[in-house]
Amino acid sequence: MELELEPLHLPSDNERPFVIAGPCSAETEEQVMTTARQLAMRGCHNFRAGVWKPRTKPGGFEGNGEKALPWMAQVKKETGMLVSTEVATPEHVELALKYGIDILWVGARTSANPFAMQALADSLRGVDVPVFVKNPVNPDLELWIGALERINQAGVKRLGAIHRGFSSYEKKIYRNMPMWQIPIELRRRIPELPLISDPSHIGGRRELIAPLCQQAMDLGFDGLIVESHCDPDKAWSDAAQQVTPDVLDYILSLLVIRDEHTMTESIQQLRKQIDELDNQLMDLLAKRMRVCREIGQYKKEHNMTVLQANRYNEILSKRGAQGALCGMGAEFVAHVFESIHEESVRQQIEIINK
Repeated sequence: MELELEPLHLPSDNERPFVIAGPCSAETEEQVMTTARQLAMRGCHNFRAGVWKPRTKPGGFEGNGEKALPWMAQVKKETGMLVSTEVATPEHVELALKYGIDILWVGARTSANPFAMQALADSLRGVDVPVFVKNPVNPDLELWIGALERINQAGVKRLGAIHRGFSSYEKKIYRNMPMWQIPIELRRRIPELPLISDPSHIGGRRELIAPLCQQAMDLGFDGLIVESHCDPDKAWSDAAQQVTPDVLDYILSLLVIRDEHTMTESIQQLRKQIDELDNQLMDLLAKRMRVCREIGQYKKEHNMTVLQANRYNEILSKRGAQGALCGMGAEFVAHVFESIHEESVRQQIEIINK
């Protein structure tokens, strides 16, 4: 289905992308107000803080709950910033609206649960408030779109998506793997949907926030949601991924904002070359598949198995080495030839079973 959307019209600095900033958790009134004042002095228009904090394991700080909501209301009154927080249950929605929270977002654990999403959607029916939905913890685009659709079907038309990366069993450089191809596909399918990046949760470490912010801008994201704390090292949750308002201001000042609509004659010519090369690639793949089908016929006539493991390993080894010599990543080359081999096997199985 198509989403029925209306423009968000949230305040932002024309020289910078749309940014929501603030601490991971609303810890104390002093911490919230100090951070908010520092952010407001540096031109921030949209403040965030976690009031309810779903943690992976019990025992950690799980938020102050309703106690923190008057602090958010005071931020709004004193600084003029819009205030936002995460909601995970209908009770959260009711309380957030009672205290005048301007923007709601749905976390990754909640968006992964259709039952929870439907309960939230029902509680938002008839409410005119912007809602952002984070991607589910697992890399499932359909689940993400389904979560957005449930909120939209409840009548919420000021809707946006937050890309916070995807959980992975393997620990690599990022806390959550970006898997940029998933939000890019979301943008392709729903181009009018505002898409913002969460570099704090993707990176998990403050030194990664700046490059991740720039990468999001290079990919045409509409904005950022960044965790900023007046004293990050003493934060009660996710201390390693928070930056001071000063550091955030510096990061934002260095961002290069690309114009996706500027189309010069040079890039048009380059794109024509890409189209021609893509056509040649398709012709070559078609020829390769014709040869594979001939091999499949031979295997059928000589009662051979389709999968020849030694030959497959030889292809991956040779092509991976070639790719490295041509300036391509070995992982990329392996992925390409794994897909080609999978299609070759599929076609040969069809021939053998005829």
